[in-house]
Amino acid sequence: MKKIFAALLMTVAFAVPAFAQMHDKESKGHKECACHEQHMEKRGMHRHGHMLGMLIMHADKFGLSDDQVTKLKGIQRATAKRMIQLEADKKIARIDLMEIMAVKDFDLEKANTVAQKISDIQKDKRLEKLKAIKEVRNVLTDEQFKKTEEMKRKMMGGKKPEMKKHDEKK
Repeated sequence: MKKIFAALLMTVAFAVPAFAQMHDKESKGHKECACHEQHMEKRGMHRHGHMLGMLIMHADKFGLSDDQVTKLKGIQRATAKRMIQLEADKKIARIDLMEIMAVKDFDLEKANTVAQKISDIQKDKRLEKLKAIKEVRNVLTDEQFKKTEEMKRKMMGGKKPEMKKHDEKK
């Protein structure tokens, strides 16, 4: 009887933390939910290319031809691949930086080189987004572009996007 009770107690002791972790992951919301991530990726609306995904989803509202939709989907896929690759490169560089800094007297020159690589990757990600925007705009007619701008304004509550002003030295 004591063996059965001990086994039951051990089972509960190990199961409760596991269920607590599962509940904790579920309670963090959409950002942590794998099914939400997959759903958003399928709809083309994950972090990279939200507006492009919206454009493709509502192709009829924007008057896009089948050829335009095909081109936009190609841009979307190619950009997503490039962004995933760059993000992976950035994560690897961060691991490399942690490895360099793991020792007390780390090599500052090596750390600087890897830190610069991380910065370059961030810059490359921004440039990839800009290239994708340019490619998308080349696919759209002037009228379709105006419709996308109207949609952006509506989504922002009628406000025009503000440009950040940098302090100028006088």
